[in-house]
Amino acid sequence: MLSRRTFLHAAGAAALGSLAAPRFALADSKTDPFRISLAQWSLHKAYFGKKLDALKFAETTKKEYGIDGVEYVNQFYKDKKKDDGYLKDLKKVADDNGVSSVLIMCDGEGNLGDPDDKKRATAVSNHLRWLEWAKFLGCHSIRVNAASDWKKGFEETQKLAADGLRKLSEEGDKFGLNVIVENHGGLSSHGGWLAAVMKRVDHKRCGTLPDFGNFNIGKIEGQPGAYDRYKGVDELMPFAKGVSAKSHDFDDKGNETKTDYRKMLEIVLKKHKYTGFIGIEYEGSKLGEPEGILATKKLLEKVRAEMK
Repeated sequence: MLSRRTFLHAAGAAALGSLAAPRFALADSKTDPFRISLAQWSLHKAYFGKKLDALKFAETTKKEYGIDGVEYVNQFYKDKKKDDGYLKDLKKVADDNGVSSVLIMCDGEGNLGDPDDKKRATAVSNHLRWLEWAKFLGCHSIRVNAASDWKKGFEETQKLAADGLRKLSEEGDKFGLNVIVENHGGLSSHGGWLAAVMKRVDHKRCGTLPDFGNFNIGKIEGQPGAYDRYKGVDELMPFAKGVSAKSHDFDDKGNETKTDYRKMLEIVLKKHKYTGFIGIEYEGSKLGEPEGILATKKLLEKVRAEMK
């Protein structure tokens, strides 16, 4: 493993050669409009229950589900954050199984839109190690949150979130990596708000990760509790560098009961010409995690075949 200083130097140099990279990771063939990846959160019950080894996530994904792209969740690696040896082993598992590391979902590292300047700067700093991880693993992005103090109001929170995201995106640029924001509760689940934040950031490395189901704004004064998911995804897709296919339950025909996948993928694929990874993120309870993942995969594959 490289020393931390050498790692940072090498990562920064590598970034210079990746500025011309495509906006999206390409599909695996000319006939497939997108590739399927697996968000590690789909197995969060198994990981929190110590039933699976997070080190072998890529191996589990390939062997159990036939999926060759993974989206890591930093919560399952926090005690390994500074462990270069573990990071090397994690990459080896992915490489040995022919699996692409797509992105790392980062939570619990502070609010990038915190009203306090020092806390906002600390949040930016806290994410830097995950940029190192993402670069070493071969990811194209880290996924972050645009959390702020929603009592500050619609426009002020946009300014605060944009400031933190801009600073982190500038750091991401040194690695040749994107910093992408998911609609993940609060005002970030308001498509218009988050789209406006992206325009304020105005950085090529900053984008979105539209999630089909995370459009619950919550109890924020003056805002609806729920936001139209199709409108929200449509608003976020112009900035998208990834897409998350949220699923909960399925009917007897295999369709997701809360999201019309055909309607959603018409927006993503046809209207916005997206050609990257779409990550399965199963959060249901009626099916077990393995069954829910496979049901989501089957539905994505079915709709993908219809749209070729």
